Amino acid sequence: MSGKDTKILAVVGKGGVGKTSLAATMVRVLVEKYPDKKILAIDADPAVGLSTALGIEVGTTVDDIRKEVVATVEDGDTKTAMELLGEARYRIFDALVEQDGFSFIAIGRPESAGCYCKINSYLKEVISILSENFDYVVIDGEAGIEQINRRVMEKVTHLLLITDGSKKGCQVIKTIKQVADELVMYEKVGVIANRILSETAKELLDVGDLPVLSYIPADATLSEFDIKGENVFYLPEDAAVVKGVKEALQKIELL
Repeated sequence: MSGKDTKILAVVGKGGVGKTSLAATMVRVLVEKYPDKKILAIDADPAVGLSTALGIEVGTTVDDIRKEVVATVEDGDTKTAMELLGEARYRIFDALVEQDGFSFIAIGRPESAGCYCKINSYLKEVISILSENFDYVVIDGEAGIEQINRRVMEKVTHLLLITDGSKKGCQVIKTIKQVADELVMYEKVGVIANRILSETAKELLDVGDLPVLSYIPADATLSEFDIKGENVFYLPEDAAVVKGVKEALQKIELL
C-alpha cells in the first residue's frame, strides 16, 4: 500500500444478486462525493458487466495484454522478469479508460489452459502499482474471492459481501468470508442485502455474525436499467440502490 492510503473495495457475492449494479453505483456515489479524488473501477468479472453499467466501451483488457506478453515469450524471446514487468506496466495504460470523474480497467477472461503464473503475478503487481495512483479503487469481482486474490490483489481494505434474500446467497457470502480470512488481507467487512422484498425477508436473512450495512428493496427502475444496459449515473438520486449504497458506504466509513 502506498503512502497515499488507497481505499480498495472488493465487491463480491453469488452470481445474479445484483453485485455489478451495486459496484457501479458505488463508483457513482464516490465520484459524486469526492470530485477531487482519483477513483478507479476494476471489472474483474469475466462477464464484463461493470463496463455496461458505467456506460463504457471496453477496447483492451488486462488479459489481452497477458496474451500478447505470453506470445512474445513463446516466440523464443527470452525476457528478464524486469523487462516483462516493465512491458506490462507500459501496456497496462492502453487498457485504462479515462471517464469523467474516474478511470476504468477490465481484467477480461480467466486464464485459459496452461498456467502463466509468472506473467499473472507480474500483471497483479502492475494492477497493485497502478492502484497506488488512486484514492479509491472499486473491484467488481466474479462469484467467490479466490479470483481477486489470484488475478487482481491480495490486499483490499473493504470487503463488501452482496447477497439477496435467498439462503444460497447468504451461504455463499459466509463461505467467501471464510476463504477471505485465509487468502485476502482486508480491514473492514460488511454485507449489503439486495432485492429484499419484505420486512419478513429481512428478519429471515441469516448472515451469521456479519454486519449488515444496508437492506435494499427490489427496485423496478434498476431492473429496467439492467435490462437496457443503461449507465447507473442516470439513475435518479432517490433510487433505492443509490440510497442503499450511500447508507452502506457511510456505515463502513467510506463516506
